[in-house]
Amino acid sequence: MVRAWSRPGPWKRGPLLAVSALLLGLLLLLHGRITDRGGLGSLVETFLPWFGVFVPVLLAGAVWRRSASATVALLLPATVWLSLFGGLLGDRSHAGGDLVVAGHNVGADNPDPAGTARDLAASGADVLALEEITAQARPVYEKGLAKAYRHHTVLGTVGLWSRLPLSDVRPVDIETDYGPLAETRSAADRLPSNRALRATVATSRGPLAVYVAHLGSVRVMPGTGFWTSSRDRNAQALARAVAAEPNGRVVLLGDLNGTTDDRALAGLTARLRSAQDEAGKGFGFTWPATFPVARIDQILVRGVRPASAWVLPPTGSDHRPVAAALTW
Repeated sequence: MVRAWSRPGPWKRGPLLAVSALLLGLLLLLHGRITDRGGLGSLVETFLPWFGVFVPVLLAGAVWRRSASATVALLLPATVWLSLFGGLLGDRSHAGGDLVVAGHNVGADNPDPAGTARDLAASGADVLALEEITAQARPVYEKGLAKAYRHHTVLGTVGLWSRLPLSDVRPVDIETDYGPLAETRSAADRLPSNRALRATVATSRGPLAVYVAHLGSVRVMPGTGFWTSSRDRNAQALARAVAAEPNGRVVLLGDLNGTTDDRALAGLTARLRSAQDEAGKGFGFTWPATFPVARIDQILVRGVRPASAWVLPPTGSDHRPVAAALTW
């Protein structure tokens, strides 16, 4: 009898679970205030949706411990997560679309560029943007895509293929700098310097400005943390170019090496809308191709409306292609 009366009540059980739930909720609620020293804030925001996994884990612990305090505390992270990402769980697509665009980081180490070209040619895209094109693979893509696309341009490592005429093609200087990665660059980082272009696509509804970009890499570096300096500087330069774009209709396709939750892309996401967020199904993760955990390949728009957005099947690249149907 004494032992029964000495047991803690449901509101006193599981204090560690309750504290953990509150900390999780605060992290989700105040992630924008996390210091970005060492890229910590950027790293958290890249994988922010995955913090929701801890909610059912903590809930299972609360049920096992029969902790009322932990169960109530879990209302905070659950509510915040749903407010941030609940709208992405359903299907937001609509029928129709005037133009289909697609983008793909084809991978500098892609073992089968010819197969990738065949897959992309069969995608049905009217406008196709490629990133990470090597000098060796460029003729393979040009040959494989020639029948499906009459018009194309390649500047450095990025290219644009289109069924519609292209004009006013020019490089966009995004100031790539490898910093501490200079001595340990991957094959992708050793590609020629131009990693962004701008072109005008002549559609039946008028000119459409299309940007193709591959922002700098991010790396987990011993001693320095999550290194994002090159990517961040590229994003700022690209945001300035988009801000100065006189055409009201803009599409940006590219490997931005960051999610739309990442503060580093705020200059772009403040001016452009995500086709996936607006008209996709689910989160649309694209990287790595074998088991995607983040969407770093983006289609961002201004002046046009995404009717639907989707992720294409994997190719020989370590990224998955993305596509969207746009309407005026």
